[in-house]
Amino acid sequence: MKLLIIEDETELAESILTYLSGENYVCEIARNFDQAINKINLYHYDCILLDLMLPGGDGMQILEELKSQQKQDGVIIISARNSLDDKIKGLQIGADDYLAKPFHLPELSARVFSVIRRKQFTNANIIEQNKLKINILAKTVQVNDTLINLTKKEYALLLYFIGNQNRVISKNALAEHLSGDIADMLDSHDFVYSHIKNLKKKLNDAGAGHYLKSVYGTGYKWEI
Repeated sequence: MKLLIIEDETELAESILTYLSGENYVCEIARNFDQAINKINLYHYDCILLDLMLPGGDGMQILEELKSQQKQDGVIIISARNSLDDKIKGLQIGADDYLAKPFHLPELSARVFSVIRRKQFTNANIIEQNKLKINILAKTVQVNDTLINLTKKEYALLLYFIGNQNRVISKNALAEHLSGDIADMLDSHDFVYSHIKNLKKKLNDAGAGHYLKSVYGTGYKWEI
C-alpha cells in the first residue's frame, strides 16, 4: 500500500514516515503545495495524509484538485486547524477523515487502515475468494486453512491486485506501487516480474487457483 504524506513540518513528516513504513506502507513526502500537486498529478496513492497549512498554498485546494480529477485516493486531513468549519468543508469536498494535531501515531495508522479497508475492501477485515483467505488486519494469507508465507512485497502485490481485480495493471504501475516515486529512477522494472513469479508459484503450489494472469504486452490482471 502506498501513502503520500503532505506535511511541511520536517520532524513530524519524518516520524510519520518512519512509523508507517514500519507498518509495511510505502511512503512518500511532499513538503509544500507545489510538490504535493506534482505528485498527485503523476501518481496514485492508497491514502494521502494532508496538512491544510502548506508553504505555497492551502490543502483544501489539493482536495479540490483531487475531486476535479475524479481520483479515488483516500484522504485523511491532519491539521492544527481544528475548527468545525474546516472539518465540515474538508469532508464535504471529499476527505475521508479528519485528525487534529497533535495525534498519536498508532491512531493515525488505525485511521489509514480503516480508510483503505473501506475504499478498497468494502469495510471487511477478511477477504475470501474460493480457497484463498486474507486477514488484512493480521496480514496473513491462507489457502485451504494453510498459512502461506509471503514476503512484504508479495503481500503488497496480492492486496493491490485484489483491490483492482479484473483490471489490467501495467508493470510501471506495479513498480511505482512497490517502490514509490523512486521507480522512475530505476534502470529496470524486472524486479516486478520476479516478485510476481514468486507470488504466483506460492499461490499455485498451495492450490489457490490461477487468478493472477499475464496480459501479453500490457501487464497483469487478477481475474475472477
